[in-house]
This record gives sequence, C-alpha cells and structure tokens, in this order.
Amino acid sequence: MTVVRLTKMGRKKKPFYRIVVTDSRKKRDGGWIEAIGYYNPLTNPAIVQFNKERLEYWKSVGAKMSDRVSKLTQ
Repeated sequence: MTVVRLTKMGRKKKPFYRIVVTDSRKKRDGGWIEAIGYYNPLTNPAIVQFNKERLEYWKSVGAKMSDRVSKLTQ
C-alpha cells in the first residue's frame, strides 16, 4: 500500500522533513516514489509547503496519509 508520510532530512539537531509518497513497507528514510512538499519545524512559525494537486491525486488513487501529515496539511 502507498502512504504519504514524512521523511527526515537535514543534520544532527537541525532536522527538516520532506512530505513523500512511499511504499508502506519501506523504512522511514528509505526510497520514495515522489516528494510532494516539505516541513521545517525550526523556523518561527514552522513552514509547511506542499503541492495540493499531487496530494489530492495520491489520496484519490488510495494512498493513506500518516497522522502527522494529515494534521500538517489541513
């Protein structure tokens, strides 16, 4: 099953996250199918940017969203 979730990028103590579409059996930082946005929690306020059209497409073909991504994209 495909899932939309966060993958951790950046370096030690300075993380940022990409919003990616991946296979649910892969590891958190494993390969992904498509990167559709990013989330930077260290800025004030936190930056969340994503492609709404691609997110809607993946949801329409059955991709499940993680809890954190669903909260960030509302």
